[in-house]
Amino acid sequence: MTREEARKKAEALVSQMTVEEKASQLRFDAPAIERLGVPEYNWWNEALHGLARGGTATSFPQAIGMAAMFDDELLEKIADAISTEARAKYNALSSEGDRDIYHGLTMWSPNINIFRDPRWGRGHETYGEDPYLTSRLGKAFVRGLQGKGDSLKTAACAKHFAVHSGPEALRHSFNAVASPKDLEETYLPAFQALVQEAGVEAVMGAYNRTNGEPCCASNYLMNKLRKEWGFEGHFVSDCWAIRDFHENHKVTSAPVESVTKALKAGCDLNCGCTYQHIMHAYELGMISEEDISRCAVRLFTTRFLLGILGEDGSEYDSIPYTAIECKEHLSLAHRAALLSCVLLKNNELLPLNPESCGTLGVIGPNTNSRVPLIGNYHGTSSRYITVLEGIQDLVGDQCDILYSEGCALSSDRVEPLAKANDRIAEALAVAKNSDTVLLVLGLDETLEGEEGDTGNSYFSGDKDNLLLPETQRILMEKVLAVGKPTVVILMAGSSIDLTAAQEKADAVLLTWYPGACGGKAVAELLFGKHSPSGKLPLTFYTNEALAEMPDFTDYSMRNRTYRYYTGKALYPFGYGLTYGDCSVESLSATKTDAAVTVVNTGCNDTDEVLELYLRDEKSPDAPPHPVLCGFRRIHLRAGERAVISVPIDPRAFTIVNQEGFRIPGSGTWTLYAGFGAPDSRTEELTGKKSQSVILTD
Repeated sequence: MTREEARKKAEALVSQMTVEEKASQLRFDAPAIERLGVPEYNWWNEALHGLARGGTATSFPQAIGMAAMFDDELLEKIADAISTEARAKYNALSSEGDRDIYHGLTMWSPNINIFRDPRWGRGHETYGEDPYLTSRLGKAFVRGLQGKGDSLKTAACAKHFAVHSGPEALRHSFNAVASPKDLEETYLPAFQALVQEAGVEAVMGAYNRTNGEPCCASNYLMNKLRKEWGFEGHFVSDCWAIRDFHENHKVTSAPVESVTKALKAGCDLNCGCTYQHIMHAYELGMISEEDISRCAVRLFTTRFLLGILGEDGSEYDSIPYTAIECKEHLSLAHRAALLSCVLLKNNELLPLNPESCGTLGVIGPNTNSRVPLIGNYHGTSSRYITVLEGIQDLVGDQCDILYSEGCALSSDRVEPLAKANDRIAEALAVAKNSDTVLLVLGLDETLEGEEGDTGNSYFSGDKDNLLLPETQRILMEKVLAVGKPTVVILMAGSSIDLTAAQEKADAVLLTWYPGACGGKAVAELLFGKHSPSGKLPLTFYTNEALAEMPDFTDYSMRNRTYRYYTGKALYPFGYGLTYGDCSVESLSATKTDAAVTVVNTGCNDTDEVLELYLRDEKSPDAPPHPVLCGFRRIHLRAGERAVISVPIDPRAFTIVNQEGFRIPGSGTWTLYAGFGAPDSRTEELTGKKSQSVILTD
């Protein structure tokens, strides 16, 4: 069914409704209209890295981990698997009369906000700090969710529009001030790409104001969306964001005014309860029936495109319930976990050999916990494999394993009646009686996440600094001081200061939140069944770097992210090691693509990510550092040499001036190709230098 056909059906259906019935359909929990054969429908569902909050589903790595794969083709397959499970669940549950929240086909994913500040608690829901990478991955995720058939498989939603990345504690009242340049260069490109190139069906407005206007009723943002970009889908508010108009932003004084402001601006659907005041606003003459009808038509157009209204049905109606957590999807989740982990340091300790590594000491609060496997916005898995369980399953009886929790995740003791640091002595006993130590540290969704979903001291979801909790810092210091060969394994979704591990540990592996069975993948990487190949989609800073950055509430990109940061990163954007030894030998390019000769002189087969960066050499408005403009995941066998073709993003040859206009670049650019960014820190960590070539008009 084409959009035009769906829209006509929607117009015909809405024309038969009373104004009260139309108004009722603009709530996320839309009631049935039995006389017209319209079943109830709950618009609220989540699919960030698997179906969330609605029961059993395949658990994929958290979004930031999937970004570290630098693989849009695989991400599209993952999103397709998620939409298959959504259809399977919808088909089965709706046949039982269950149309509850989290069981519908409108997925409020992906989160394509830019992870501009490392303190932001929800950054791990995003695809990182780079607009181009976020655009590429966001488009892939939308295409996978929405499918390639005549009707929508599910409806994706680009969120949170726009200029939204903390602080969480202030989001209901905060005004994000962004310059025209930063808007066009950083905050809006991914949304534009998802609308114009992926046809995303829905856009969700953010809680905050942007340059003075609440995002769910911003004339500037709505004009961008509908008139400039040609968006034809529906717009949904973030949950209870319209209530913020009068309660927190103070741009209105009462619910009827907030309803009027949002509805007239073009917010079609209310997640929350404020649209219960629509009829009051209508009776006061503040909004017209035409205003209500326009929103209802957009919403019913989506429902017709999904094939869940009328007699036509959908090509996806036959997807069986057995598709949920099927072998194919579990295998896909396992592959994603393998590709997402990032090897940050390796003094040739890894990969481990279970027959020669001796007694293994596995220590740390995230070693045997399920919580850091799954991140936030997660579903329920039928099986979980922690890091400890993955190691135990893999090595079997080939070596002895000693285990200690070491410390609590963030409190100063595990047992309430014990003294502080009550597991340190046990951890040291394990370390001293081991030949090799695996120290599993980090965070989980209780320490970084969304406001109200967290258990940290600020209850805002954001981090106050980039340090591990003090109890974990004490544990790491004392275990590293034992002097045994040690691997630090970090389970977290954001930048953490690992200076001590970088200086004193023999290896550092970042696993993110790898999914319910992610412990299996982590073990396989540690023991060389596969080579790590993930790359950082964000910069890892030292904690001291925060003092060099603008305030958290300052949305200027000055000294933020790899494009503008002037300091020395702990681990740079695009960085990640492998068990191979890959390098770029030569590069030739046009303004459309690059031909790159690569070689793996190491002894291990490995995946790698070939990265292209471009710097405008003459424009004063260009970012000071080369910017990602292309990437391709490849596989190189030991000793293999290959010529790889990588397309170049044409927008990379433009720049955004201070007035916010995207204009042609200077005509002279340097293109870099390597297995990391072309910066001195990457060269220092890898010992490899990117190849470069000058391009001109």
